[in-house]
Amino acid sequence: MTAPASPAALPPTWPDADRAARFQAWIAPLVEPLALRLETLAAASSDAGFRRYLRLETEDGDSLIVMDDPAMPNQLAAFLHVGALMAERGLHVPRVIAHDVGLGFALMEDLGQQSYLAALQDAQRAGDEAQPRLLMRDATDALLRWQTSETARADGALPVFDEAFVRRELQIFVDWCVQAHHGKQWNDKQRGYWDRTVALLATNIAAQPRVPMHRDFMPRNLLICGQPWGRDTDWNGGAEHPLPSPGVIDFQDAVMGPITYDIASLLRDAFISWEEAEELDWAVRYWEGAKRAGLFGMDPNGEDPHEMALDFGLFWRRLEWTVLQRHLKILGIFCRLKHRDGKPQYVQDLPRFYAYVVKTATRYVELAPLLRLIEDLQPQFTQTGFTLR
Repeated sequence: MTAPASPAALPPTWPDADRAARFQAWIAPLVEPLALRLETLAAASSDAGFRRYLRLETEDGDSLIVMDDPAMPNQLAAFLHVGALMAERGLHVPRVIAHDVGLGFALMEDLGQQSYLAALQDAQRAGDEAQPRLLMRDATDALLRWQTSETARADGALPVFDEAFVRRELQIFVDWCVQAHHGKQWNDKQRGYWDRTVALLATNIAAQPRVPMHRDFMPRNLLICGQPWGRDTDWNGGAEHPLPSPGVIDFQDAVMGPITYDIASLLRDAFISWEEAEELDWAVRYWEGAKRAGLFGMDPNGEDPHEMALDFGLFWRRLEWTVLQRHLKILGIFCRLKHRDGKPQYVQDLPRFYAYVVKTATRYVELAPLLRLIEDLQPQFTQTGFTLR
């Protein structure tokens, strides 16, 4: 996950002299041909992991972004691969100008500093209902473009988000939220509750059509760029209108996975929440677009559609259960960031995720075992309720 941009541009600090020297050696041949002003290099944003981004100006006043990914192995190769797949479908991803996969450095286009998250939060504070509708519509259109990529859907183009993947992610919740953060060790009965929950969530994900999945398609990873695609009639009911293309970032973890995952990530975000009526409105629009785009396995004559194409109620149930798996994983990740990585600020958002989990687990009788586990960790959320705003 990408952290918010720094409130002020600060000169970058390097973890050690060797990393700084490697960067200087890599960037030096690019300075003259690209008219780079190295004295303007400043911190832009950072990931929850080790990757970070720096901003750099040119003599012409243009702004560029440097990706610094020192991890071994780093994710730069995946970033380049997925970025090419997305660009092929017309998504507005950063154009990469120079890169070195071995070193973990890349120089790329700067898509700007105005995130969807900031714009949506501003709209909420101002009581503006029109801006969120516009932005969520355009985000949905970008998502549908990505999910209909034939190249990304080809065998082997992306890793598969399968049952083993799901179980690995859910174990993060047990290891870091339950045990490390809350100091709990489950008894046999509680482990039985958890095993039943994991089986239900894994089965729910396996029952869905697989599509190319960003895996972190949330407002913080979308940027307002103001550059239109042109006109589009593929999935908006034939109504032609200019579509501002959202800039898409942080896509290196893309996989082939359940159709509801990315739209659920957009609607039930880590850092902003909506009334359920708004969630439903945006989900219906996505569902209709996905049907028109053939993402439910419907053939050109409209025969033999997937059951989720026939029943929005089933689609919504699968969406809620899918995002529940995501929220449990994020609870674990945010706790891991505090206890392992020394980044305690992320746990400030834990209440939102507990509220999301309780909201869903309360709604479906099959998830009652999970509700009991959450009650043991945070009883106040099941006893008094909690507002998401």
